[in-house]
Amino acid sequence: MTGFFITVEGIEGVGKSTQVAAIRSWLEARGKTVIVTREPGGTPLAEKLRALVLQPQGESVGAASELLMMFAARSVHLDNLIRPALARGAVVVCDRFTDATYAYQGSGRGISDATIAELERLVQETLRPDLTLLLDAPVELGLARAAERQGTACTDRFESERVEFFRRVRDKYLARARAEPERFAVIDGTGTLSEVSRQIERVLARNILK
Repeated sequence: MTGFFITVEGIEGVGKSTQVAAIRSWLEARGKTVIVTREPGGTPLAEKLRALVLQPQGESVGAASELLMMFAARSVHLDNLIRPALARGAVVVCDRFTDATYAYQGSGRGISDATIAELERLVQETLRPDLTLLLDAPVELGLARAAERQGTACTDRFESERVEFFRRVRDKYLARARAEPERFAVIDGTGTLSEVSRQIERVLARNILK
């Protein structure tokens, strides 16, 4: 059996977590076995690596160290959750995956695409998402939504970045979507939750129920 691998991408504040839950409900209502996960994270060990990547550790974490921790977490995640689930025929829905690495560690931190691609080949071999939903919104809107959601909560190392960082991240996401239109579906994330969900459902219907 071969499952179907969906990734959901986008900058902070575009509503990924909410839409991932909605995607799960939509698919399960149509009889699909769904595994929802996230990156970095997804397994107990990968979640520990997530904490190391995202939370301030009291010492500097360089771009190369951050990149390697991301791929270490991804390797564990693939071996222990994603590959087995796909082998069972499940639909795996992942909140961020390697496109985020190209956007955040690549354009955001300045690491070359070639370096990331080498690690991608090593860790993933030929595995790539079947469908990537890119929730897109202007950076200022996304960050305003994220700030409203967080309130007084502590931000992680990425959420505390400056606007210019997220502009680079968004630009890279959109460039990757233009380069791979057969895999990406760009979703207008500026509307209401129900409007965004309807866009996503139309894409899922074309790709999952065909």
